[in-house]
Amino acid sequence: MARTDIARRVYNHTWKLDPIVRSLLDTDFYKLLMLQMIWGMYPKVDATFTLINRTTSVRLADEIDEGELREQLDHARTLRFTKKEMIWLGGNTFYGRKQIFEPEFLAWLEDFRLPDYELTKRDGQYELSFPGPWMYTTLWEIPALAIINELRSRAAMRSFGQFALDVLYARAKAKMWAKTERLKALPGIRISDFGTRRRHSFLWQRWCVEALKEGIGEAFTGTSNVLLAMDNDLEALGTNAHELPMVFAALANSVEELRQAPYKVLQDWQRYYGGNLLIVLPDTFGTVAFLRDAPDWIADWTGFRPDSAPPIEGGEKILAWWREKGKDPKQKLLIFSDGLEVETIEETYKHFRGKVRMSFGWGTNLTNDFEGCAPTETNSLDAISLVCKVSEANGRPAVKLSDNPAKSTGDEKEIKRYLRIFGEKGRVEQLVKV
Repeated sequence: MARTDIARRVYNHTWKLDPIVRSLLDTDFYKLLMLQMIWGMYPKVDATFTLINRTTSVRLADEIDEGELREQLDHARTLRFTKKEMIWLGGNTFYGRKQIFEPEFLAWLEDFRLPDYELTKRDGQYELSFPGPWMYTTLWEIPALAIINELRSRAAMRSFGQFALDVLYARAKAKMWAKTERLKALPGIRISDFGTRRRHSFLWQRWCVEALKEGIGEAFTGTSNVLLAMDNDLEALGTNAHELPMVFAALANSVEELRQAPYKVLQDWQRYYGGNLLIVLPDTFGTVAFLRDAPDWIADWTGFRPDSAPPIEGGEKILAWWREKGKDPKQKLLIFSDGLEVETIEETYKHFRGKVRMSFGWGTNLTNDFEGCAPTETNSLDAISLVCKVSEANGRPAVKLSDNPAKSTGDEKEIKRYLRIFGEKGRVEQLVKV
């Protein structure tokens, strides 16, 4: 497949609408896995997703035109899964399993369309939310984030001439390739692309994925982006995310049900999936609280994905917990995925090598690292910390505590209530860049 000249393509934006999201498969694999479980077990639950800009110094409503944003969101609502995509989902092998998606689920998915959205402005920020049935609103998260991030990139580059764009992308490519060469020097490293949500653009993510495929060979294990996995004959990777325990906790009718929500999620997940899909995401309400109350059967799962604690510190807590449960960490897997830069990957790899199996899900700093690349001084191409989280379920407020208080989301009163129940031990405030 001939590679697109990204700079020329950006310069030649002359058509009325250049869609950012062109396929419903342009999403992360874990969204489809979670969707199947939601469809099968919780079809009557409503869940609202809400955009949150943690980088409050960036006034998104000043940088991105509202009309363009609405055009892109409206276009995404016209998309359907194509026949080719449905055949690939139904016939492909994922995590060593054939037909991971049930025929009845795929039949329902054929007619899927994204539901409506609510969009307003306040104090230089967009208030964007997606209310409705959980099994519809869940698939808005990734395209919404991809649309806003790419519109911001386009706005920042609008004044660049063709040669300035050539220089921008040449520098970004050289910067990314230098990282690739450093990673290639780490024997047995396992790297995957987790960069869909906050990418610079779809074309740039595709370039990064293809560069990793060539640059580090078998050390590149796949991508979370389902469309790129299909188009590039790669493994589609991902398991589950914070939204599941957040919704389960919001629906809890007692303090004990709230405490048990993270484990109820895993019980339900195990009914649908097994093997390498049994990965625990422990930090929704704090890793220390999760490990303190976790039932013994969770120690039999394949591994953990520590997401918001410092990787070495968070990983060591999990290794200690496995040892307490009589498990050999060398037989387990840690997936690191929070704000990774090449230096963090190198440091974490060297620390844990020989102690545990490792994999790195490389996100924003893979697919949106343009700092210092522009030929004119600007920070409008720097990545920001933008998320789209569940804000309520069946009319009840949803909360994420996180190991990093700066990543907490939800109503302040509810956050305080959750902290009284789960505790604050192990939570460490860190700067959130991406």
